[in-house]
Amino acid sequence: MLIRTLTCLLAASTLMVTQALAQSSNYPSKQIRVLVPYAPGGGTDLLARPVTQKLGEVLKVSVVYDNRGGGGGILATELVAKAAPDGYTLLIGATGSHTVNPVIFTKLPFDPIKDFAPITIMGFAPNILVANAKFAPHSVSELIAYAKANPGKVNFGSAGSGSAQLQLELFQQMAGVKMLLVPYKGTGPSFTALLAGEVDVLLSAAGVIAGAMKEGRVRALAQTGMQRLPALPDVPTINESGLPGYDTGSWYGVLAPAGTPRAIITTLNTELVKILRQPDIAVRYSADGAYPIGNTPEQFAEQIRSDLEKWTRVAKAAGMKPESL
Repeated sequence: MLIRTLTCLLAASTLMVTQALAQSSNYPSKQIRVLVPYAPGGGTDLLARPVTQKLGEVLKVSVVYDNRGGGGGILATELVAKAAPDGYTLLIGATGSHTVNPVIFTKLPFDPIKDFAPITIMGFAPNILVANAKFAPHSVSELIAYAKANPGKVNFGSAGSGSAQLQLELFQQMAGVKMLLVPYKGTGPSFTALLAGEVDVLLSAAGVIAGAMKEGRVRALAQTGMQRLPALPDVPTINESGLPGYDTGSWYGVLAPAGTPRAIITTLNTELVKILRQPDIAVRYSADGAYPIGNTPEQFAEQIRSDLEKWTRVAKAAGMKPESL
């Protein structure tokens, strides 16, 4: 009886493997749906839309771009986590969906590591540490000195809590200073507050501040990533301006549900990396304050793990408690 049972299980397992291999060899044979966990028109769209459009052209199938904003990115992320692992439902994940939400919320309906198969990071967009034109400090080192001399008196604006709060906490912990986080409901209100002098400094996307920088109404102190943006070559990184190792910003990548056959992951990674190497993508990303990446699934998985560890450590040191959904 035991032998018969084991034989049946082995046969069933072999059939499943055979079916998976057959599906992989024919991939893709139908429409692919790409879920985006944010509302249309945001930074995710700017980087993801041109790439997914090209992916459909290369694979010769329809790629449906589906914005499913809601719950800070949790809604769409959960849908993909629970989708069939066949390569026909993909997610445009981001720093927020996979490494910030798990730190600031309890009992998420998915595991950011176990429930996904990373494919590649499309691009990275650092933030710009920008100051009101009348604010005294003109550099990161001057800001740190000013904040040490005036603890709790530097108003640090943000377009909300979550990621911005964690980035500020990391800055404070590394610099040994204390500033006051002032959250606003969106990018527009926070930037308006900076221009009005209600806040002294702000972390902002490069595209948001470009016009005001040219007019002299704001001053860029530094970039948060490890390398300078081609569009802002004269703005140094925080890493090179007094806080070695400071590295934050937003990456945007493509993920599939866990269990997706490796052959399908490889196919998607190969084609996406080719697309990200195209000159017009680099130009487009640069205009939007980002640069293309195109790494391996293993490198992407390691990025998620390391970011989760970093933000968990930062939140714990700051005494931040996760919120209930």
